[in-house]
Amino acid sequence: MDSGGAIDEVVDGALGMFVGEFRHALDPKRRLTIPSTWRGLVAGPKSLYVLPDFHARCLNILPAEAMAQKLDKIRRHSMSDRKAMDFARRLGAVSELVPWDVQGRIRIKDKLLEFAGLTDQVVMIGALDRIELWSPEQQPVMDIDQEGLAEAGLYVDF
Repeated sequence: MDSGGAIDEVVDGALGMFVGEFRHALDPKRRLTIPSTWRGLVAGPKSLYVLPDFHARCLNILPAEAMAQKLDKIRRHSMSDRKAMDFARRLGAVSELVPWDVQGRIRIKDKLLEFAGLTDQVVMIGALDRIELWSPEQQPVMDIDQEGLAEAGLYVDF
């Protein structure tokens, strides 16, 4: 059951701009259905990268195009750059590439589901270039805090 929305069209490079919030349950096979409005925003291969968040107990889902941009940043580093290679190794070890089936379902490996505490209900939050997966208990409060939004916007020069 959807409890939010997403843009239905692609406008001036907005491909992959995930917005809104949805709640879905994992099915008995522990698959998660990606909302159709978000599936329509993914170009190219119908598969997604799933990786743990670096700061919170949630998962990040990125389309191949967005992940490729991030991987290009890593590739710019020399193989002799220990910190960059350590990051690449760690990220590669804990991330996963998952295809979706004809019904838009993905199966995330148990280790990642456990990391985020996802057992039944999943809150999916659009975070522009990615989708965040949260357990309802860990989900951050997303109210309209104009002052906080303005402060965060200044930080990223929005």
